[in-house]
Amino acid sequence: MPVEIITPPNPPPPLAPYSSGTKAAGFIYVSGTLAIGTNGETLGVGDAREQTRVVLEAVKATIEAGGGTLKDVLFNQIFLKDMSDYAAMNEIYKQYFNEHLPARYCIQSPLVRPDFLVEIASTAYVG
Repeated sequence: MPVEIITPPNPPPPLAPYSSGTKAAGFIYVSGTLAIGTNGETLGVGDAREQTRVVLEAVKATIEAGGGTLKDVLFNQIFLKDMSDYAAMNEIYKQYFNEHLPARYCIQSPLVRPDFLVEIASTAYVG
């Protein structure tokens, strides 16, 4: 099965050896996405709403680079540094997923840097 590497326009530098996304058999898999700027800086420090917006814009850009839209998302995996940010994350999340509601889970987990508050990985189907 051929696998296509997906790179959105102006991606931030990766923090480890991974691709922004991959596409195979009509599915797009978006790596865990963090609020990282194009120079590697953390965006929205201390603001879960802003980090959620940055993350979902990056997820959207990766899916669009693979030929899809957010309406093609089937599943989101959401990681919060602190569950006290759950309501703030959901406030922004529902602006991106309001009529189309993918399956998802949300857990509390330490993230790669202490200033990251939100990470989201997504799976979409465009086949």
